[in-house]
Amino acid sequence: MADDKEGDSRSEGRGRLWHGLKTMLFGEPEPSLRDQIEDAIDEHEEEGGAPASNGDLTPVERQMLRNLLHLGERTVDDVKVPRADIIAIPESISFPDLVVAFAEAEHSRLPVYRESLDHIIGMIHIKDMLAALAVSQEKRTVDALLRAPLYVPQAMGVLDLLAEMRSKRTHLAIVIDEYSGTEGLVTIEDLVEEIVGEIEDEHDEEAPALLTKRDDGGWDADARALLEDVGTAVDPALADVDEDVDTLGGLAFVLAGHVPVVGEILTHPSGWRLEITEGDERRVMRLRLHAAESTPPLASAA
Repeated sequence: MADDKEGDSRSEGRGRLWHGLKTMLFGEPEPSLRDQIEDAIDEHEEEGGAPASNGDLTPVERQMLRNLLHLGERTVDDVKVPRADIIAIPESISFPDLVVAFAEAEHSRLPVYRESLDHIIGMIHIKDMLAALAVSQEKRTVDALLRAPLYVPQAMGVLDLLAEMRSKRTHLAIVIDEYSGTEGLVTIEDLVEEIVGEIEDEHDEEAPALLTKRDDGGWDADARALLEDVGTAVDPALADVDEDVDTLGGLAFVLAGHVPVVGEILTHPSGWRLEITEGDERRVMRLRLHAAESTPPLASAA
């Protein structure tokens, strides 16, 4: 331990020496405009801020400004809807089933795939579907409603995508990986939310909390809960994972070695037990965390 501390001290010393040499040779680097604006916001908030009635920025405006300052650092991969959450329709779908799919999805645009999500051939806008309802039967085909999709790589910058969407006049993009497989999708609403925060409309239902403590000491959890947040709220040991996973659902997959099924109980090295309470053949959706000293209920027999 002492050797580690000495090594850290030497590294910090070399870092300070290198910074001092650069400053002596080239002068202190000028702070970027981004840094200056952010520092001004921090200083303003530390001083309590002036009342918004005096024409000053409100807390909401300051947060939006912060989001804008860092928008250029984010990529499509940071903001995409994951592949597992994509609602898409097959190209073979009938027109009546298409109407039902839009009603159930409550989205204005749906991707259309051929055989699998890795081969998305287009998208359909609900306005085109409604317009087709007013014309003759032969116009009511999926092929007649298809619009060309916009394909974008994971590493594309958010601002570049926003410009691309504006120029192509499309509000939905399919995110592809290096093998041209589908990784997710991004809508223009997703990009706007990066600036203004979550946007909910009249049809959005309140999502269940990602982490909810139970009276018995356990937790009900969404599989999308970040391990960092789980470690803060529940137990730091749950966030200590060697594998490259970020979510509770990813942790469950690592522990099981396969996609866990509903009712399956997985034991974490810390003693916590992860009980799968909701999911399907492709993913875990919700879990129940049982503390190490508690005994989870036995899964009911099928």
